[in-house]
Amino acid sequence: MDRHDNFIGGEFVPARDYRMNTNPSDAEDRIGEYAQAAASDVDAAIEAAHRALPGWASAPLVQRSQALQRIGAGITAREAELADMLAREEGKTLVEALGEVRRAAATFGYYAGQILNPVGEVYGGLNAGMAIETMRRPVGVVGIIAPWNFPIAIPAWKTAPALAFGNTVVLKPADLVPGTAWLLSEIISEAGLSDGVFNLVMGRGSVVGQRIAESPLVRAVSFTGSTAVGRGVAATAVANGLKRVQLEMGGKNPLVVMDDADLDVAVAAALDGAFGSTGQRCTASSRLVVHAGVHDRFVEMLRDGMSRIRPGDARDPHTTMGPVVSEAQLQTDLDYIAIGSAEGATLVQGGERIDTGRRGNFLTPALFVDATPDMRISQEEIFGPVAAVIKVSDYEEALAVANGVEYGLSSGICTTSLARARDFAARSRSGIITINKSTASTDFHVPFGGTKASSYGGREQGTAAREFFTELSTVYTVAGDA
Repeated sequence: MDRHDNFIGGEFVPARDYRMNTNPSDAEDRIGEYAQAAASDVDAAIEAAHRALPGWASAPLVQRSQALQRIGAGITAREAELADMLAREEGKTLVEALGEVRRAAATFGYYAGQILNPVGEVYGGLNAGMAIETMRRPVGVVGIIAPWNFPIAIPAWKTAPALAFGNTVVLKPADLVPGTAWLLSEIISEAGLSDGVFNLVMGRGSVVGQRIAESPLVRAVSFTGSTAVGRGVAATAVANGLKRVQLEMGGKNPLVVMDDADLDVAVAAALDGAFGSTGQRCTASSRLVVHAGVHDRFVEMLRDGMSRIRPGDARDPHTTMGPVVSEAQLQTDLDYIAIGSAEGATLVQGGERIDTGRRGNFLTPALFVDATPDMRISQEEIFGPVAAVIKVSDYEEALAVANGVEYGLSSGICTTSLARARDFAARSRSGIITINKSTASTDFHVPFGGTKASSYGGREQGTAAREFFTELSTVYTVAGDA
């Protein structure tokens, strides 16, 4: 069985312990053994990043840009291998996996271009002879703690801007999906970066993530994961050196369907938002807030669309929804399905475990009706292919229900009224707002992030990423005598 080591200081370094990586489509498929870093391994990676920081921060912009271009090209050259690994270890269908890999390549290409864009501003001084300008410098060593649901896209959209703006990186992938991150680190190792500019440490969050948050040499931590864990990361990071913290956390996202909606459009948006990527997205449409005037027709059409979803092996080309990522997550999904029924919601479709004889984590997509806004299935993030329909009588009720959770990541509305769409965009308390499309919208060149318990710190992606990965200084200059 192949062993895969951590990447520290420009070398793949063995660890004392390793963890078996298995396939959620088939538990008998053993992918390989991946290093479990100890605190000393994390310290070594952080120290390597700290040593490499001055050289990388002062490197010519064209050098940094070309390095990111090479990484993007390396991802493209190995996209089939990466997509296969992603599907095999995380459970996305091959189509979804390939799309994610291509997005990662495009992200590195985008930030290769951003490196060469102007970043400062010039102001007139209030006094004669004074010039004022702003300048940006790297924050320093950046710790990246990535989730399991996007094993290459999220590491890419954190790592690319961090490197682009002159920081060095220590990446911790989720323990469930080390294989894709390891392949990415192999590609980065061949891109010509100086030793220590990028480091990969795999293992448990309680060891690796904790040490990243604690280390005095780490100046910023970018985290994506659950709200509960994110709060702990932030508390540790701030208590240990007032580190800059960026948190992307949970979501309980509404898709509002009004009585004037094009129902074909609305159903397509709901199917993608609720069940795409097996519902394992922080932007998933887990609450379908539907006007009473179209409720029954919408549910009928949605159930018809759900009946055509084919759960199965992620690498089977006929599969349209892959497995749940792990046995533990599958049990969570099943527990919430039982909770919804116990609360009084009506399960009208799916929610059954599929036994294929291959020990895969397969679940039919589940749909509840008769849900109320206060039910746990309407308030708590499930992170699986489970959606609840909440019937409302008018737009104001729909808006109140949409805003009535602790999260505020993404929200959507399906309507043919421009006035209503604009009002929803103005009053929806979420960071991402969609009109007549899926709530799962995350284009790499625009800001990404939410409000309330969904996000904390600067926005990710696009030009907004510069705010987190750089420090801004204002420079006053008074002309001296010649």
